[in-house]
Amino acid sequence: MAQDDLGKGAAGVKALAGGSMATNCLSCEIVSGRRPVPCGAVAETEHFHCHQDVAYPVPGLIIVAAKRHFRLLTEMTVAESAALIPLLQRIRRAQAAVLGVEHAYFFYNEDTKHHFHVWVVPRYDWMRAFGKSIDSVRPALLHARKTDTPDFQPPNLERVASELKRELIR
Repeated sequence: MAQDDLGKGAAGVKALAGGSMATNCLSCEIVSGRRPVPCGAVAETEHFHCHQDVAYPVPGLIIVAAKRHFRLLTEMTVAESAALIPLLQRIRRAQAAVLGVEHAYFFYNEDTKHHFHVWVVPRYDWMRAFGKSIDSVRPALLHARKTDTPDFQPPNLERVASELKRELIR
């Protein structure tokens, strides 16, 4: 997404989620730096790159993508495995501190073309309208994508990502 698209709210987010970022492996493009993500990285380690998801513009929804291309959890190295849980814990603590959310959902999906990544989805009070189970997450994510309010617009996503990054540096 071009920098000038960031102020276009849901339309700008939809442009990014559509064909404008198509590649053989989007995650490889992002973690290598060849494809910058709006909001930038909130954290980066030897093995993982973490950034705000803009396809589903829930503030603080962080994608933790492996830097090495692989798809399956069973393909992780010992070092990657050892680094993942502490990183997820740091992100979750930062979400609690910055966003004030009490709970989060963690998703990992093997039946995808993309390489290994984990979604860390903060559970906001507004999500209660969609239920309180794993079945409620997809409708909540789609709501965020379709709703053109300031909370779901790129300027707010950038602000939240910046606050999370500051918290993760501490």
